[in-house]
Amino acid sequence: MLRFLILLIAVSLSYAVYAEESKLPFNVAPITEFNEPWAMTFLPDGRILVTEKRGRLYVVTQDGEKSRPVEDVPNVDYRGQGGLGDVILHPDFANNSLVYLSYAESGVGNVRGAAVARGRLVMGERVSHLKEVEVIWRQNPKVTDDGHYGHRMVFDADGYLFISSGERQKFDPAQQMNGNLGKIVRLNDDGSVPEDNPFYDRGDVTAEIWTLGHRNPLGVAFDEDGRLWNTEMGPLHGDEFNLVVKSRNYGYPIVSEGDHYNGDPIPDHDTRPEFEAPKVAWVPTIAPASFIFYSGEQFPQWQGSALIAGLASRAIIRVEIDGDTAREAERFDMGARIREVEQGPEGALWVLEDKDGGRLLKLTPLDE
Repeated sequence: MLRFLILLIAVSLSYAVYAEESKLPFNVAPITEFNEPWAMTFLPDGRILVTEKRGRLYVVTQDGEKSRPVEDVPNVDYRGQGGLGDVILHPDFANNSLVYLSYAESGVGNVRGAAVARGRLVMGERVSHLKEVEVIWRQNPKVTDDGHYGHRMVFDADGYLFISSGERQKFDPAQQMNGNLGKIVRLNDDGSVPEDNPFYDRGDVTAEIWTLGHRNPLGVAFDEDGRLWNTEMGPLHGDEFNLVVKSRNYGYPIVSEGDHYNGDPIPDHDTRPEFEAPKVAWVPTIAPASFIFYSGEQFPQWQGSALIAGLASRAIIRVEIDGDTAREAERFDMGARIREVEQGPEGALWVLEDKDGGRLLKLTPLDE
């Protein structure tokens, strides 16, 4: 405990000095503001879809002009960490106009869980609609409490849909195979289950599972080599950056690099080598949200790096990848909780701040 306190004090002081003395290596241009923005994705024409947690979806120009909220978005259970979550496009969006949304939905009684729906985006001059909306995935089972939904989404190069599913603050379901809480799942684009999933032969919800032993995975992305990685919010510290490998167990709540909030210790990963250890773990916490692997031309020195949105750390964290290893390389103090980082069509970075009044920011090189 003494070693941890010394480390905490030292790191806190070092980042305080960093925040005061360093200058950001990019221009920061505020574009517009939202109320509790949660996710964004770029449309082929350069406009941006942005979700707000209360259940609103906007079409936004790069100059900050916001549409009226898109109509016929699914109803959300807005409370705690729940509401409207991620938004991504189908890989063939140019031909099918399909948009995928994740969100918290209520069940019968005082229970709720994440869901994923898809619908066809019909753009209008004054208002846009989602048509033919269908739910293609749900967390199972629905439970009480209103946190740890996860529900980030990403398609791979073969068109399979990966969804991160948090353990909903219930701990043990992350290790239980009769539900999809605390898992990363892999689906076909219509929500059906691919026959080559590792647990397909077990049937039912177990067939969806790609990996298990996750706590609150708030980011999923593929690197330039087609490998899946995830960011994961730890308990009391111990946030993780994981290389996600088919059928592997990442250990939560049996092992973690953090401890329970009541101070009870959790054994570290190195005590149980049968579980996959994170490639990077953060003590103290950075509270990682979503992330991308940067591939643009505007910041060539960052190509191949992961850029992670930091909530409690109020930062963008750059992680360098070297084969199967990773390390934090830089941390940029943004002065606000960062919910999402995206790469724009021209290689600029676009950032969403968290909470009411959260700004959409555009980051460009200093020499522009």
